[in-house]
Amino acid sequence: MSGQSLTDRIAAAQHSMTGSAISKAVCKATTHEVSGPKKKHLDYLIHCTNELNVSIPHLADTLLERTASNSWIVVFKALITTHHLMMYGNERLMQYLASRNTLFNLNNFLDKAALQGYNMSTFIRRYSRYLNEKAMSYRLAAVDFTKMKRGAEGVMRTMNTEKLIKTLPTIQNQLDALLDFQPNSNELTNGVINTAFMLLFKDSIRLFAAYNEGVINMLEKYFDMKKNQCKEALEIYKTFLNRMTKLSEFLKVAERVGIDQGDSPDLTQAPSSLLEALEQHLASLEGRKLKDLSTSWNAPLNTLYNAVTCL
Repeated sequence: MSGQSLTDRIAAAQHSMTGSAISKAVCKATTHEVSGPKKKHLDYLIHCTNELNVSIPHLADTLLERTASNSWIVVFKALITTHHLMMYGNERLMQYLASRNTLFNLNNFLDKAALQGYNMSTFIRRYSRYLNEKAMSYRLAAVDFTKMKRGAEGVMRTMNTEKLIKTLPTIQNQLDALLDFQPNSNELTNGVINTAFMLLFKDSIRLFAAYNEGVINMLEKYFDMKKNQCKEALEIYKTFLNRMTKLSEFLKVAERVGIDQGDSPDLTQAPSSLLEALEQHLASLEGRKLKDLSTSWNAPLNTLYNAVTCL
């Protein structure tokens, strides 16, 4: 299907008759055309999120209703539209989505109408799980990790130890859900999935930036932490190293399909001796002994800090 279907036109006409401009815009953003939602419809919906007289629950519910379609195209575009509004719309939409007990329930979605439907249904299930996790992260942390202030005075760099150890696993869970999208370049075959992948790429860069800054802050505090905090922090850091590898694979796919890598993070890992130093410190707190570290890592904390700032 290359253009709007008869169903799309009838639905839009019905919304015009009932005077529901939001429903009409959502309908037009989620047509059966195999292309991403049109900018003019997305821009209008973003504008709606900023209007105080617009019902955010109505807007959200209208998008959720579109995911009840049997068409992979309509459902995928409803998810894309929701993601776009999460990123660029007023925060009150994210607040409402995060407040819901359930968001997208598409774990069993399958469009059997054509081979492409089978293939795209897999990505719809993965994408919906990511958006659910994105909303859950906001619910738990009361902040969108992709939008928070960054840098030396940013949220993650100035967070205290207790909150940091609680927050970093939430970021990890969101990044895990994003990386589970797992396309290869041969599967990015149409304008719908390509649009979703572009939004995920943008989120991945911003999400990792917050994650990285939080880990730097955690490592700077590590030698002043209590034993149980050190234990949790060490596991967080080990998980972080694994996520760097997965993110690198994700970014390689983006590079192969021609996405500009200018804003991609430097994923060069700190030397393995950093991990050894962290393990040695925890062992000393627990009264255990590990193999002796090289003399370079028996140096003062500022030596360790130099490795941390390479992250």
